[in-house]
Amino acid sequence: MRTTAFKKSIAWQKGYILVLEIYKSTDSFPIKERYGLTSQIRRSASSVVFNIAEGLLRNTLKELTRFFIISRGSCGELETQLMLAKDLGYITTEVSDKLIGQTVEIIRILNSSIKTLQAK
Repeated sequence: MRTTAFKKSIAWQKGYILVLEIYKSTDSFPIKERYGLTSQIRRSASSVVFNIAEGLLRNTLKELTRFFIISRGSCGELETQLMLAKDLGYITTEVSDKLIGQTVEIIRILNSSIKTLQAK
C-alpha cells in the first residue's frame, strides 16, 4: 500500500473531517481549559484518525484490527468528552449532536471493519 493509500478509506476521510471540526469547535473553549478538556478532546479526535492511518499502513490484518480497535476506543473517549463539553456550556447542543453523530458514524464503520477482519 502506498503511503497515501489510507486516504481512500472512508473511516479515515470521516475521521479527518471530524478532527478539523473538533479543532474549530474547541477554539472558543475557555482559556482555563487549554491544557484540560480542550487538549483532551483534540487528542482523542486526532487519535481516531491517526490510528486508522497507522493501521492501514501496517503489514498484517492482526495489526490493522488492533489499530481499528484502538481508534474505536478513542471514539468512545471523544463522545464522552463532547457530552461533558456540552454539559459545561462550552458547546451548544446542536454542535455536540453533530460531532457525536459523526463520531458514532465512525464507530459503526470501524465495528463493521473489525468484524470483517476478525472473520478472516
